[in-house]
Amino acid sequence: MSTLGVDLVEEILALKKARNAVILAHNYQVKEIQEVADFVGDSLGLSIQASTTKADVIAFCGVHFMSETAKILNPSKKVILPDLDAGCSLSDSCPAEDLAAYLARNADKNYYVIAYINCSAGVKALSDVICTSGNAVRIVNRAPADRNILFVPDQNLGQWVIEQTGRPMELWKGSCYVHVEFTRQSIQKIREEYPEAPVVAHPECTMAVRLLADEVCSTERMISYCKNHPAHAFIIVTESGMLHRLRREMPEKTFIPGPTDVCACADCRYMKRNTLEKLRDALASLEPSIELPEALRARAEIPMRRMLEWSA
Repeated sequence: MSTLGVDLVEEILALKKARNAVILAHNYQVKEIQEVADFVGDSLGLSIQASTTKADVIAFCGVHFMSETAKILNPSKKVILPDLDAGCSLSDSCPAEDLAAYLARNADKNYYVIAYINCSAGVKALSDVICTSGNAVRIVNRAPADRNILFVPDQNLGQWVIEQTGRPMELWKGSCYVHVEFTRQSIQKIREEYPEAPVVAHPECTMAVRLLADEVCSTERMISYCKNHPAHAFIIVTESGMLHRLRREMPEKTFIPGPTDVCACADCRYMKRNTLEKLRDALASLEPSIELPEALRARAEIPMRRMLEWSA
């Protein structure tokens, strides 16, 4: 790291101490942010950390819905997001007003709404329970047996959960633009190039890609799977930031980025908007700050707490 980079990290650490802040970073963040964070993890792990932290300020290095989630669980704490434009194509695919209208049109179906955490506070407030890719199977298995399930917003994750549970669900037609760029052809080609390397894919990938994988799992499960597997090399089919954490925790193993048809460059443009400079500035000014109307926050907290209870 350059002298400038070292100075910047020292600034961030000093501001963190002065603000009594905790830095939470998603697995898809750039390596520099992962290395300065107090906790790096998936959505479930970050939700748990956010719900138990004693810090006064939560600096959430992820995307907008993640910082909203932290605010939902911590109404009295200051929650900051280094770049307010760090959005999410998956969350955007299910606007709360569209979901509310759909539920009103189909009131006779009495849907039990299970929302993947990659959604807005507004969508969470319309839901019965939240899930992550790490606990979706458990959550769906806990859903009332006599209710029709509407799973939002990720149709690929939802289809995978149906395969795992056998539980019929209606699926919202949303997807993550990064994960749908992986194709059967691109993953088959890399498998042929590295035939001894297990393919580990995120369930947001399409079924055609999941069928080629040796393991389909959340990013956190990828860590334990690769640690416990005897293989020395793995093909990782998810956003590129995950490769840094894998290499950092298992330097003796080789992690090969799953390619798209164009390149081995599965970067989420939203996740990559956060930088050390923006994190430093956010800690200095305590802006951008996430604010939610209390009625919305309180309603969204109910399904979030239910998820945490069912995941305990």
